Amino acid sequence: MNQETNVDEGIADLLASTTPARTTLEQLHRRLEDAADRAGILDVAFTTMDSPVGTLLLAGTEKGLLRVAFEVEDLDVVLDALGRKVSGRILKAPKRLDQARAEIDEYFQRRRTNFDVKLDFSLSSGFRQLVQRYLPNIAYGTTKSYKEVAGLVGNPKAIRAVGTACATNPLPIVVPCHRVLRANGQLGGYAGGLAAKTALLELESAA
Repeated sequence: MNQETNVDEGIADLLASTTPARTTLEQLHRRLEDAADRAGILDVAFTTMDSPVGTLLLAGTEKGLLRVAFEVEDLDVVLDALGRKVSGRILKAPKRLDQARAEIDEYFQRRRTNFDVKLDFSLSSGFRQLVQRYLPNIAYGTTKSYKEVAGLVGNPKAIRAVGTACATNPLPIVVPCHRVLRANGQLGGYAGGLAAKTALLELESAA
């Protein structure tokens, strides 16, 4: 009997043993979440959270936080992409994202300037991942230009590629691509929109 069958039977047992008055979708979902996690068949967990820059989608694997997405990116599209690129075994499972959600809340409350949550960079590779791994080194409340970042990661001519790495960063806010600006001080692009990038920079400058 495979693990998926065990999970299905566990949910069926819950339905059979719980009176309709006590059976709620929330209870069932929690049981499904726990059963899938125990069986090792929950590859990608996700949840959503409210924030000053709108609803955020958080997704993670056993390795760590995999994706942070803004509502303007279309969260259904983001989930569909995760299902295709990572695994179809994806489930709303907030518990796995508890630390990430708490740290992001603390960041917006100006009680956190660095993130400790483990990160899964597997949605990026090569030079893009190199840049994204560097970005947390840009101190809270400070900014660097795309040109400066290119030099700091060892490829001074790769200014445009640094811009692409920031634009495709799968972990905004936690991996602070918002701290990278054009050489003339203009914001440049941002997945969450320029209003969100401005809000993050103002939050940090006010701390």
